[in-house]
Amino acid sequence: MAIKKQYLKSKPICKVTFTVPAEEADKVAVVGDFNNWNPKGSTLKKLKNGTFKGTFELPKENSYEFRYIIDGAYTNDEEADRFQWNEYAGTENAVLEV
Repeated sequence: MAIKKQYLKSKPICKVTFTVPAEEADKVAVVGDFNNWNPKGSTLKKLKNGTFKGTFELPKENSYEFRYIIDGAYTNDEEADRFQWNEYAGTENAVLEV
């Protein structure tokens, strides 16, 4: 899994690209604070090599808890900036700093 950040000079925005290698998966989405944990509109596109990829514009100077949903199962990105316990979910979430 990989996270690429591209900061825009013209706007207070960071383009964040999420890449998830999941050849066997049918559907991958990224959910988090930035989309109210709603998988609608956050589905990643499956590429020919079996990797799922998607880019989102997020306001910079923020941190966001997030997780991937791979065929219905929640998982964290090992390359996240850090991890944080979420009492509501009863688990650790990945954290993205932009």
